[in-house]
Amino acid sequence: MEKANTMSHNPYLFYDSITAPFTPEDFTDDDILIAKTAELFVKTEVKPKVGNIEKQQHAEVVNLFRKAGELGLLSIEIPEDYGGFQLDKSISGVVAEKLGWAGSFSVSFNIHAGVGTLPYIYYGTEEQKQKYLPKLGSGEWIGAYALTESNAGSDALNAKTTAKQLENGSWVINGEKQWITNANVADVFLVFAKSVQGMTAFIVDRDFKGVSIGAEEEKMGIKGSSTATLILEDCLVPSENVLGDIGKGHLVALNILNLARLKLSFANIGTAKQALQLAIHYAEERQQFGKSISEFHMIQEKLANMALAIFGAESISYRTAGYIDEVLNRKDSTESFNSLVSAFALEASICKVFGSEALASNVDEAVQIHGGNGYMKDYTVEALYRDARISRIFEGTNEINRLTIAKNALKRTSLPSSIKDLYKKEQLTRQEGYLVGGAELFDKILKALTMKRHPKNIEQELMRILADATSELYVMDSCYRRTLKHPDHEVIQLLSETICEEGFYKIASGAAVMIACLYENEIEREEKLNEVSSIYVPTRSQTLITKRKIAQAILQKGQYFTV
Repeated sequence: MEKANTMSHNPYLFYDSITAPFTPEDFTDDDILIAKTAELFVKTEVKPKVGNIEKQQHAEVVNLFRKAGELGLLSIEIPEDYGGFQLDKSISGVVAEKLGWAGSFSVSFNIHAGVGTLPYIYYGTEEQKQKYLPKLGSGEWIGAYALTESNAGSDALNAKTTAKQLENGSWVINGEKQWITNANVADVFLVFAKSVQGMTAFIVDRDFKGVSIGAEEEKMGIKGSSTATLILEDCLVPSENVLGDIGKGHLVALNILNLARLKLSFANIGTAKQALQLAIHYAEERQQFGKSISEFHMIQEKLANMALAIFGAESISYRTAGYIDEVLNRKDSTESFNSLVSAFALEASICKVFGSEALASNVDEAVQIHGGNGYMKDYTVEALYRDARISRIFEGTNEINRLTIAKNALKRTSLPSSIKDLYKKEQLTRQEGYLVGGAELFDKILKALTMKRHPKNIEQELMRILADATSELYVMDSCYRRTLKHPDHEVIQLLSETICEEGFYKIASGAAVMIACLYENEIEREEKLNEVSSIYVPTRSQTLITKRKIAQAILQKGQYFTV
């Protein structure tokens, strides 16, 4: 397999590597022990306190951060020199996944361990790292990230908060940051403000003069996580508290956001697994018409679809984490952190969109399987349903992320070697046939777009179709490559084959809509649509029967099948 050029000039649609992608089945015994530690922490420490957390008893949250710090859960990515473990993103990913079972605290945890800590690791000076990382890793201090403003949500870099430098080098910041997670429990905020030189990132301690916190927001879900406005009135910040380069704060914001999107996907996977497990247990126990509702095929289909959503999200998220680890851990690399991480903007956005939408469908189906009980507060799925809604808005709305995917896809048009190599095979398996067919459709979508539209004039609906096709292809390729590592795992094979088949038809549907829009002449339109429909793929399989097998496998296990 070919290897990509430098990350900043990567021509491949997805990161290309000679290394097989990381999958959850690759975790070592030590990795699993860390995952089990996080799982036990949620079960024994967080779950008993959920009632108090949801009532916004912030002392409980602060105490949980201390305990998480004692267990090392906040130090996974922090370098050893500052009291951390300096482990891979696949490990921090599985920890975020296990915390995905923690309700509102999952959000507080993810913000702290992600955007509340990572900027110091990658952009901090030695003095900043020494001062902040040990405290953040131990849970002595809690971190927050202040980017969003009332009129700068998706357009976050158009913020109005200002930073003016004084003659002595210190800065005065004025403005308000809205919807700041951990606002009322945080000890330190990473604040983005506009200076004369441009957007700049500042480390603002809670006890700095001019810092105050507004009232708690009343939210639909995640009620136990603190969300409030950070108010900065003539806030005096010392010169040594600039994070990164003056005027280059946008690089901090955007690149850390790529990592945050991936971390959010892992948390979503955890919650999606929780929804599936609750649905399985309820379906097994609930009796209707003289038998368990888990025996009904429509219920089994729902359970299988939930497992398929998780499998797809898992496959792309752990693959992405593994390859980010690969490039960041290269000893011979001379490229900057900004260059290395920005190259994964497409993959990170796919993980965010697919993971959050997998969660959305899973909690919806979990409520449906619970019937009327799922609508009642006595059942956990009611809270999961409300809490899940924010994930399609967090870390950039899914619409913004789709635009990111599409814009990157227009620049990186070369298929990765893993797909190109299939074109050389004389005989393809079913899922290989669908993967190649999906790649051919993707190629037709790109060619039609670039032929009929200038890249700057592509309508957003068409960008959405391109983004969805790109995402489906990444999911299909990731699932297929996962099966290559585990050829004898029957459930993995069934899941991957179904995802590749259904993914192809999703891409085909989008391609038909796009081409119909691009070609005004009916004769030309029909010709192009016929080209789409003529792409050879294997005969449709009995996916409904396959989904029964998937459902029966997870019903027998009582939960999803991985760690």
